[in-house]
Amino acid sequence: MEICDIINETDEGPKDAMRALKKRLSGNKNFREVMLALIVLETCVKNCGHRFHVQVANRDFIDGVLVRVISPKSNPPTIVQDKVLSLIQSWADAFRSCPDLTGVVHIYEEMKRKGIEFPMADLDALSPIHTPQRGTPEVDPAMSKYLAPASPVPKPASSAPSVTQQPNVPGPITATSEQIVQLRSELEVVRGNTKVMSEMLTEMVPGQENASDLELLQELNRTCRAMQQRVVELISRVSNEEVTEELLHVNDDLNNIFLRYDRYERYRAGRAAQNNGMLSEATDDNLIDLGPGSPAVVTPRITSSPPPSSTAGPTASPLGSVRERNGTLSGLSLT
Repeated sequence: MEICDIINETDEGPKDAMRALKKRLSGNKNFREVMLALIVLETCVKNCGHRFHVQVANRDFIDGVLVRVISPKSNPPTIVQDKVLSLIQSWADAFRSCPDLTGVVHIYEEMKRKGIEFPMADLDALSPIHTPQRGTPEVDPAMSKYLAPASPVPKPASSAPSVTQQPNVPGPITATSEQIVQLRSELEVVRGNTKVMSEMLTEMVPGQENASDLELLQELNRTCRAMQQRVVELISRVSNEEVTEELLHVNDDLNNIFLRYDRYERYRAGRAAQNNGMLSEATDDNLIDLGPGSPAVVTPRITSSPPPSSTAGPTASPLGSVRERNGTLSGLSLT
């Protein structure tokens, strides 16, 4: 995930990453390294933005690099062949509606016409590639009863014992079909918040973010952390294996997004400290000479770096209504 953050936060990140991946993939007979490079490539496509997708989905890379990896001349093992074909197939399906990402679609269709057999794709198991577009997310009216108010979810009272504090964990919960349906609806709320956080972390620049967007990002972080407490409790209690697997996937997604958020906050704090240092240095220099005609008096440098405006109107954050998505997991009772 740290690689993905670097790609997303720097202008040359996508191109630099592609150059490094091409070196690992092109003409490499060490198929263990090739397989690891393919896994890194897949992870980057799933977690990086449109700029990286443009580098990956073009004909030059797909046909000139990936297809050559599985050519008869290279004679790769079956696991590498299946991985490459699976990536091409999943990207062709995901990018089909994007005009500037259809290079992989054309290659995929050409390969199918040539009779190349692609592995069976388990679409339900595939992680999403596209981050959602910034805007107001659609909420199904049937899910409205699961949504909590806009305020952050309060932390549990200190007097209430948590599952991790109890020496003897209570027995498992046997959920009814109605409870499972309700729980899965609430897990969709968690996934929605996670996707919005991922999209915001991809697009926002540390130290240059809109004040309302930063406030929403921090609120989403607090809410998702409260949601994770409930998810962890349910993992150890629910006896339904399919539901437990879903909870584990959601918990992994939450852990990944928290890592990205923590790195973002550290980077933002570093930027703020750096800017404060520059401001302090400029102020000290201007105090050296305060006589008539001094540059410090005429054109003080402190005004050369005005602070970012925070007077954005109520529509400055297009994701303002996302607060309506924040909720808690109440599908199953732990009492």
